[in-house]
Amino acid sequence: MKIKSRIVLGCVGLLFAGMVSAQTPESEWKAGVAQVKELIKSNPEQAWDMAEDLMKGKNKKNVDLMLALAQAYIDAKQLDSEQLAEIIEKAKKADKKDPRISLMEGDIALAKKDVGTACQLYEQAIYFDPNCYEAYLKYARAYKSASPTMAIDKLMQLKQVAPDNKEADKALAEVYYANNRFDDAVKAYASFIHTDIATESDILSYAFALFMNHDFEASLEIAHKGLQQNPEHTGFNRLALYNYIDLKRYDEALAIADKFFNQLKDVKYSGLDYRYYGALLSAKEDYMGAIAQYEKAYELDTTAVELLKQVSDAYIGNHDYQKGIEAYERYVNALPADQKTLENTFQLASLYYDEGTSTDTVKVTPEMRQNALQMADTLFAEVCEKAPDSYTGYYYRGHTRSAMDPETTQGLAKPCYEKVVELLLAKNDPRYNRIIITCYKYLGYYYMLQPDYEMSKEYWNKILALDPNDELAKTALKGIEAEGH
Repeated sequence: MKIKSRIVLGCVGLLFAGMVSAQTPESEWKAGVAQVKELIKSNPEQAWDMAEDLMKGKNKKNVDLMLALAQAYIDAKQLDSEQLAEIIEKAKKADKKDPRISLMEGDIALAKKDVGTACQLYEQAIYFDPNCYEAYLKYARAYKSASPTMAIDKLMQLKQVAPDNKEADKALAEVYYANNRFDDAVKAYASFIHTDIATESDILSYAFALFMNHDFEASLEIAHKGLQQNPEHTGFNRLALYNYIDLKRYDEALAIADKFFNQLKDVKYSGLDYRYYGALLSAKEDYMGAIAQYEKAYELDTTAVELLKQVSDAYIGNHDYQKGIEAYERYVNALPADQKTLENTFQLASLYYDEGTSTDTVKVTPEMRQNALQMADTLFAEVCEKAPDSYTGYYYRGHTRSAMDPETTQGLAKPCYEKVVELLLAKNDPRYNRIIITCYKYLGYYYMLQPDYEMSKEYWNKILALDPNDELAKTALKGIEAEGH
């Protein structure tokens, strides 16, 4: 292809004609390329005439010059231009096996988002020169997300050719990290992190990979090194906060939380930031502060429904049972239909039971306590109805009804505990003996109050059959015998 100019170059054209009439010294052709680069957008026709003149004569074999010109057109975003295509063709005629040409063609294809073609060209560069390390690296980075396995294979080939190539280790770390293979990423980062090629971004990624690998001590150490270099760095402060919390070093976490949330500038906080801060405040029993953070996290991501469960837990920790129950109901209502289970009903019943048996006489009045037990009884009854073969609903309904009848005069819990015994004896499993004994103690005490001493003694003796050292059973039997029964 021959692209003709429609303008007269004048003095400039004569100057370049003189330059290329013999082998052009490198300093001169580089100066010429610089002028072409300046004119590509402002006067593309003049730029091309100058480029053509540069490639004439003895420079027909000057691949360095041609690649420099091609790069000028690439930098000017002329990827689809006829000029760029012609320069590449001239370079191939000069030396079709120069791997740098294939590399550049690969870069052009990649810039056009044609990853497959780009990687074929990088493969071609490797074919022309197996020591073209840059081709391996570009291939791997191109396929980092689209085909991590192929990217890793190519980097392993590079490691065979150049075992000490730290750029290969860095690229491997990037591929592993991008694909959540944090254990492998940690090993790859460790092999180059203390060299000159490690950037601040690499150090941060290494610290995060350690964190995701649950190596919190090592992650914290790397984060602190990053903070020594850049104390205001958002990422290193964030990781230090997360690691302190996971290590349960709460006082140190509070100090860095104050810096992270109150002193750093221009931080875009994530839902995870607020969630971690909420967990920290909850651990320090600042439940109202924790609730505020969980609510912020949920506002950022309403799909994170489990945050409402944490809000509920924080309210319960603060002995605000009514708001805790409201938050739990909000949590259940927000769950997708296929995730709502009988366990939700059981947990809600348990919250009402906790309120009904609370010893907090300030926040829980006698009326609130009684109403809560009634609700717990209703919900545990629903569990029993929907899971009649499970002892759990009956057992905890028994606890609830026992709390409703603290003197055991009405025997409200009796049918529940009897059902538990029936279900668990059928299992014939010693693991349930503790639960059976609990039921027997209630029944033994109930019959003692009737008074039906024979039935009472039967249950106390059943307890001793399961646990000969049970002191309450021994004491009860001695008391009955002392009364002459």
